[in-house]
Amino acid sequence: MAARHRERHRTDRIGWLRAAVLGANDGIVSTASLVLGVAAADATHGNVMVAGIAGLVAGAMSMAAGEYVSVRSQADSEQAALNLERAELEADDLGERRELTAIYVGRGLEPALAKRVTEQLMAHDALGAHARDELGISETLRARPIQAAFTSGASFAVGAAMPLLAVAMVSESGLIPVVSGTSLVFLAILGGLAARVGGASVKVGAMRVTFWGALAMGLTAGVGALFGAVA
Repeated sequence: MAARHRERHRTDRIGWLRAAVLGANDGIVSTASLVLGVAAADATHGNVMVAGIAGLVAGAMSMAAGEYVSVRSQADSEQAALNLERAELEADDLGERRELTAIYVGRGLEPALAKRVTEQLMAHDALGAHARDELGISETLRARPIQAAFTSGASFAVGAAMPLLAVAMVSESGLIPVVSGTSLVFLAILGGLAARVGGASVKVGAMRVTFWGALAMGLTAGVGALFGAVA
């Protein structure tokens, strides 16, 4: 019983956890990469800080806007499907009952039991039963654009603030090794935490995020060094 309770709560967290993890991960990777690229081009400490702050603001707004548009589109699609299903229930209640019964039979219930389940669920909440079992829409996983936008923007800002804090605390000479090292540590912690909350392997989660973060920062720093040398 306790195991089912824990699993239910993990499912409840999927929506906001996805947005928060993606936002914070992008905040660390993109801002650290930007800072390292500018620093590798022999920019001053002040210019690196300004570039990082600009990246934080632009990135947070971009994440929030992008997430809102994406999830809003999903919410609109869900609402249209629910409206259509509501109309079908009003026009052909018997046909909708047969349809739901067939779904339960397909999932392994005996026809008589499937029919009883359909009758009880539709008596309680006909639209909710069809939304969940026919359309795959549940209250837990339903699209919430405002929540997703706020979570993405705020988590990006929090993630981006980590490498910026490292920039503010070190001198220009130590900027590249300190920012890259601390950012990789932050990414490993974030990846491990996200994996733990989601019930996956902490080690694999941490290694995956750290690898791709290191690759992004290394490539951006290389580009910065190349253009800095040319300039």
